[in-house]
Amino acid sequence: MRRTVQSALLLLTGAGLLHSSLFTTLYLRYVKEGLRPLLVASGVVLVVLGVMNLVLELRGRPSDGHDHADHEDGGHEDGSHGRDHAGHDHGDHGHADHGSDHGDHGHDHSRAPKVAWLLALPALSLLIYAPPALGAYTASHASTKSAPPTKQTRFEPLPASTAPVPMTLTGFTNRLQQDPAKTLSGRAVQLTGFVTPGGADGGWYLTRIIFTCCAADSQTVKLRMYGPEAPPANTWLSVTGTWHPSGALGTRSAAAALDVQESHPVAQPINAYTDDLPLTVGS
Repeated sequence: MRRTVQSALLLLTGAGLLHSSLFTTLYLRYVKEGLRPLLVASGVVLVVLGVMNLVLELRGRPSDGHDHADHEDGGHEDGSHGRDHAGHDHGDHGHADHGSDHGDHGHDHSRAPKVAWLLALPALSLLIYAPPALGAYTASHASTKSAPPTKQTRFEPLPASTAPVPMTLTGFTNRLQQDPAKTLSGRAVQLTGFVTPGGADGGWYLTRIIFTCCAADSQTVKLRMYGPEAPPANTWLSVTGTWHPSGALGTRSAAAALDVQESHPVAQPINAYTDDLPLTVGS
């Protein structure tokens, strides 16, 4: 692989990072929003290195060609080469050594292996077809339990005039299992997530995948839905309902489940990989 191609790979990778993190929100499929400045900086560094590498290669070509020509002219002058070394006649050895030198020059150790071409694939994928986001397949292979609830000793009262009450999946679970006042008893809530099939019983889960840092350390939060048939997997829904009584409310035995009263499809929110209330374009 020539140096110009190495430069092209650096430029391509840098452009892919900038495309996904600076000009689009694709990066949110793989990392948290707080890492965006680092991705942009990495893309800029790769582009600058690619340009510098290419400029050095183009500047070095004329002089490299001139030196190579001089080397060849000096090495093939009518047999005098073997007789000009302190009066010793070792023309045969001179030609052998010279041939060995040519053999070394013919094998360019500075070139990268051809397998380095594979580096172009992830860069092209960011520019042309970004890898799909984590979804129902990942969630279905995760634990059926919710992510560990946050320990909380005091919960703010739910707004009396708001019905249903917008909540996150984790917030709903925490209040179910830790609120001694049992404020969720009979209260309608509104939750947003995507559909994960529940298995052979035909049930389904409302799901959010949460990034601590990136997709590699993601956690899955799932709530069992009771009522309507399972919508297609990965469908984003806004669901309204009340707690499905199972276990003792206000204790760890309370099941993270909902009796669905109403649901409708929604667009995937911008903050799809957090467990915050959903954000949409223009909100």
